[in-house]
Amino acid sequence: MNFPSELKYTKDHEWVRVEGNEAFIGVTDFAQRELGDIVYVDINTVGSEVAKEEVFGTVEAVKTVSDLYMPVTGTVLEVNAELNDNPELVNSDPYGQGWMVKVSLADLAEVEGLLTAEAYQELVGA
Repeated sequence: MNFPSELKYTKDHEWVRVEGNEAFIGVTDFAQRELGDIVYVDINTVGSEVAKEEVFGTVEAVKTVSDLYMPVTGTVLEVNAELNDNPELVNSDPYGQGWMVKVSLADLAEVEGLLTAEAYQELVGA
């Protein structure tokens, strides 16, 4: 499994990549493996501020539907439109083309409270 060290992680299996006052968010390699084949990503929170640990959408796999939890408080600026026609990108490239939302961060300090790659690896027993 892959755990890029430049990302931050949550106990709910989301990752965050910070770029200035914005961040890209997706689900981890561990999460996509647990979910199985992703068939649909439903995110309708563009333009909304979503608080840390609130649901910002759902991801549907062949065997289950799972909520997506916002790792940091922020306003959703963009949803990855590629996932509409290619939800399997979450499986094949969870940290790259499979990103889910881009947000404007409300409080950059919240990022510091997230897990490092090493701590997340320990959490999932990898």
